[in-house]
Amino acid sequence: MIRRRTFTLGFSPCPNDCFIFDALLHGKIDTEGLTFKTVIEDVEALNRRAVKGSKLKVQSLDITKLSFFSYAQVKKKYSILDSGSALGFGVGPLVISDKRLKIEDLNDKKLRIAIPGKNTTANLLFSLAFPKASNKVEMLFSKIEDAVLKRKVDAGVIIHESRFTYKQKGLKKVIDLGEWWESKTKLPIPLGCIAIKNSFSKNIQKKVERVIRRSVEFAFANPDSGKVFIKKHAQEMDDAVIKKHIHLYVNRYSVSLGKEGRKAVNIFLRKAEKLNRIIK
Repeated sequence: MIRRRTFTLGFSPCPNDCFIFDALLHGKIDTEGLTFKTVIEDVEALNRRAVKGSKLKVQSLDITKLSFFSYAQVKKKYSILDSGSALGFGVGPLVISDKRLKIEDLNDKKLRIAIPGKNTTANLLFSLAFPKASNKVEMLFSKIEDAVLKRKVDAGVIIHESRFTYKQKGLKKVIDLGEWWESKTKLPIPLGCIAIKNSFSKNIQKKVERVIRRSVEFAFANPDSGKVFIKKHAQEMDDAVIKKHIHLYVNRYSVSLGKEGRKAVNIFLRKAEKLNRIIK
């Protein structure tokens, strides 16, 4: 008889996360007796749960999507699972503006820069590339394009599907922060991971890791299987953008970090920890 165990599982409504977890949640793979209670929130909300859950009086989750920048702040509490991460080449955040700003302009302290959350990888990359830029405005990632268009801010750091839509709105790319990272390290940029509480045994952690990997592999083998679940959470995103989003953010590193992925993560975490010490 299989003993069932239920875990709280947090991930974002973005197509890449829904693509990864669809099979796991809907009985399409063997979950080895594990069941999951989902919390679907924007990644910055999930970051805050992990980093400041007790202060915010919200539940910290057993398994959760985190920006790697946030993971650096909670690694005593969580461990990164080998499957489910978002890393890659050409997948980094972009800095966009409605003006013809030059790259060097971004270090101007007077410029108002929209960021998709203080704890996001996007903010870490921007801070590393432009350490003098201090006038940042936190907002939901999906609101940044409009904030730039309405000139509430001078520029914005965009993530997720915004990288596919900013040109249609007449906005211009100032710099690709992923390309900046790649030029410095020759490694993929670590964006987000799936982390599990350290309080669970290694056997449980490995079991969860296997199940997530199985879910990713099923999704790759059956790419249309999760279409209904993905569309349900896609915020009226059209099919072409959904496909581009998944293709960009779900790849071999999502199946397993591998040696190269872990090297990139380790370098990234060292930089994140250094910056955390500076901003605290």
